Amino acid sequence: MSSDRPPRPTQVQSDPAAETSRPTARTRLNRDRVLRAAVALADSAGIEAVSMRRLAQELGVVPMALYKHVANKDELLDGMVDIVIGEIDPPAEDPSWKQAVRRRILSARRALLHHPWAPQLIESRGQASPVVLEYMNSLIGTFRGGGLSADLTHHVMHALGSRMWGFTQEVFPTPPPPADPELRELMFRDVALRYPHIIEIATASAHDPDSAIGCDDQFEFEFALDLLLDGFERLHQQSWSSADTRGRDQGPQPSPLPQHQGDAGR
Repeated sequence: MSSDRPPRPTQVQSDPAAETSRPTARTRLNRDRVLRAAVALADSAGIEAVSMRRLAQELGVVPMALYKHVANKDELLDGMVDIVIGEIDPPAEDPSWKQAVRRRILSARRALLHHPWAPQLIESRGQASPVVLEYMNSLIGTFRGGGLSADLTHHVMHALGSRMWGFTQEVFPTPPPPADPELRELMFRDVALRYPHIIEIATASAHDPDSAIGCDDQFEFEFALDLLLDGFERLHQQSWSSADTRGRDQGPQPSPLPQHQGDAGR
């Protein structure tokens, strides 16, 4: 006996794995993903390429979708700095404050070498984020835990400057020499005649062929860092005080002018 009912449609079983792998920007987009995508964009195309429109294209969303996670481009850039700072190793348990600080700063340098645009961005920020402040606070804590006074640590942080983030500014940018061997020889000969002392020290040490300025940047960074740390340690051992230093620099105070005899009775 035939039935008037229409045949049931064949049910297709959904594949959970396919559902999971299907791009759903609305559910997958979050602040961390936005910031990490911005960092990846800067790594591949440079910090100048980072814009809300370009980042939205990279993420496959409309630009307005980004504003649910970052209020504006400045907040995006601040967050990118936080991502880079977050790659620095946490403080290590070390009985030597010098070694602990050294390892932390060299870790910061490794992080920034992975992101060559980061120094420029760090210097451009108008205020420190909580992530930045936490790093600085922990670095200060290492100095204070090693026995350095708050007074000395204050000046130590100033002396470190951008070195605490793993980078420094060169004295003056040096352009690469001409590719043509003859032109390069002429240039060096002319510079040697004009500036003999510069050429003397420039050729007195080993150089890094991969460096734009010719010097071994890593060696120079560590040399200056160790020089600073040794100086900090010596001042700590001497119980250095900025108040004592200021008093010594001012020198003896002049004696008051002698009074005239006629002024004595006034």
